[in-house]
Order: sequence, then C-alpha cells, then structure tokens
Amino acid sequence: MAGIYIHIPFCKKACTYCDFHFSTSLKYADEMVDAICKEIMLKKDRLLAETIESIYFGGGTPSVLPAKAYQKIFDTLTSCFTIASAAEITMEANPDDLDGQKITALKQLPINRFSIGIQSFFEEDLVWMNRAHTAIEAESCIKRSQDAGFENLSIDLIYGYPLLTDPKWLANIQQAIELKTPHISAYSLTVEPRTALAAAIKKGQQTGLDDEQSAAQFLMLNQHLTKAGFEHYEISNYSMPGCYAVHNTNYWRGVPYLGIGPSAHGFNGTTRYLNVANNAQYLAALNGRTLPETIEELSITNQFNEYIMTALRTQWGVDLTKISTEFGQKYTAQTLSQAAEFIENGKLIRLDNKIILSETGKLFADGLAVELFTDDDDNDFVS
Repeated sequence: MAGIYIHIPFCKKACTYCDFHFSTSLKYADEMVDAICKEIMLKKDRLLAETIESIYFGGGTPSVLPAKAYQKIFDTLTSCFTIASAAEITMEANPDDLDGQKITALKQLPINRFSIGIQSFFEEDLVWMNRAHTAIEAESCIKRSQDAGFENLSIDLIYGYPLLTDPKWLANIQQAIELKTPHISAYSLTVEPRTALAAAIKKGQQTGLDDEQSAAQFLMLNQHLTKAGFEHYEISNYSMPGCYAVHNTNYWRGVPYLGIGPSAHGFNGTTRYLNVANNAQYLAALNGRTLPETIEELSITNQFNEYIMTALRTQWGVDLTKISTEFGQKYTAQTLSQAAEFIENGKLIRLDNKIILSETGKLFADGLAVELFTDDDDNDFVS
C-alpha cells in the first residue's frame, strides 16, 4: 500500500500565521493543473507495484479550484495507478468554498473526505487570523457537507493565541463535539519566520505567545475530547473509533508516498524527494518534462531518528522490536538507555516492548524525541 500527496499552491488570502507554500493569484491555475498531471505521469513508475490506499489534496487551499480541475487530475491518477476501491481521498477545504453548489460538484468526484480549516468558531478570532470565512460559515459548511453525504469529516482548530481565553477555547471544543465531526486536528499556534504574525510581534503590534496558555489549553482539549469518546492517537489528532486519518497515519508509520506539486515531498523508506517551492520554476521544469526536485538519500541514522520522531507522536509509540529488527540491537539498547531518565520522571512509559508518551510527556513530545535520537555514525551501529 502507498499514498499520494498533491499540493495545490493557491489561497484566496494569506493567513497571518501561515508559512506554507502558496500564491494568492489564480492566474496560472490551469497551467498548474496541467503540470501536476505531467508530474504524475513522470513519477508513475515509483509506485508501479503499489496499490494506492490514500490520496490527499493539501495546500494552500485545494477547494479554491473548480471541480473540473480535479476531474482532470483524477483521470490522470486512474490511468497511472491502481487505486483501492476503499481508498481514503481527502481534500483540504476552507468553509467559504463549501457552498451548496461546490459540495454538489465535488460529490461527483471520488473525493470522500473533507479536512476543513475551521480554526475557530469566533468571528473576532477569524478576523485576527485573516481567515477568508466567517463564524457562520464555519458551522454551516460542516452541516451542509454532512447533509450531502460527506460524513467522514475532519476539522482543524487552533489554540494558544492571545485572543483565545479558556472559556472561548472550551466553547470551540464543545461546538466541534456537538457538530459530530469524527476527526479533529488541533494545533498550538506557532510563530513562524517570514509570516505577518512574526513581523507584527517583532514590531510590538501583537502580543507574543504564552507557552503556559498553550499547555493549559492542550490539556483542556485532551480532557474534553477523550471524555466525549475521541481517541488521542497522535499529538495533534483526535478521532472517534475507526476514523483515523489513513493518509496521515501512514506518514507516521513510514508507508511510502508520492509527493506531487510545488513544495511537495515524497518518501520511499530510504529516500526523500523534495519539489521546488516556487510556482514559476515548477511550471518551467514540467513544461520541459523534467522533475523539479532534489533527492536526499537518508542514512541509517537519519532513518532511525525520523522513526523516533514520528512514532513517538502516536499512541502506538516507539516499537523496540521494530528497532531491533530494522536497525539492530545496539540501537535498541541505546534507546532504552536514553529513555530511562524520562521513564523514571514519568514523561515516558515502558509498556510491553514499546515506549509511549505519558499525559505529561505529550507536552514535551518533540523535545523527548530529540533526547532519543542518535548522532553516531552508522558504522558504530551494526547489528
């Protein structure tokens, strides 16, 4: 099994906190769709023997393009790959795009899951973020999608920003629960370089972020969603039983995937492919039928560290048996040695032959992963 990620690099507006690759001009949208189809055809041999289990349209804002653009992409995909009949096919969407006409058009395509960028159900927060949708649209698009038969929905929420008081955050959580969305992704706001938010904070025009606020709101989220029946299966992701995001779960489990579109990257287990994050360069390369990518061969040490980073974020944790089998017993011994301090202080838990995060440890997930990394040369770790 394998997956395909397709990056659609267009948005209506630039959110103040976003550092993803996108353009607010749709001038070259048709050319971009053609180039994406060319890239799919040029890369089809990389997954020739694989059945495609998931397709994910990310961005940017994929929902800004018309349904006919996706029909062309799907025609290309189906001509190049074997796609499982039950494949999860997700489109990231903004609430303002999901009117009745658009949902009806998308329903005619193989898309069977929306990941909707709600972020907040409060108007003033959406204005602060420079989002294109309103609070009314945030709620109505979910109900409209459900009425049209899109029951497999995920919504994004953001916490940890100055406007978000604890009562408002609790109201956002309760609203998400009441709307019966089976999957919720919630992210602590971070200040990324070269964003409008970073510039405003530097100039003193915006208040900086409060780590204690973020931690408290993360714990609130865990408490209320788990009480409502959600499983906290990855640091930023919550799901009702059986509703895990197939595509993203495969990322964390190291399943191969193809990356299509500007700034997209792909992975086959030992090699990472990264496309240029520039629309003009991407289009020029594909017009010449060349791939606009750089290739990184991952060392055993890099593969190990990547496994630690992704696995520790999930409820399944770091599998010591997998480490021993795929990397060697010395890596297993080192992992146990470096984890011992954090098992002792309660941030990590040894459960059978796995190491998982405790509730407290979830607040320090990335830092704990780094503590379990190795920086030794591969030759020092031969099983």
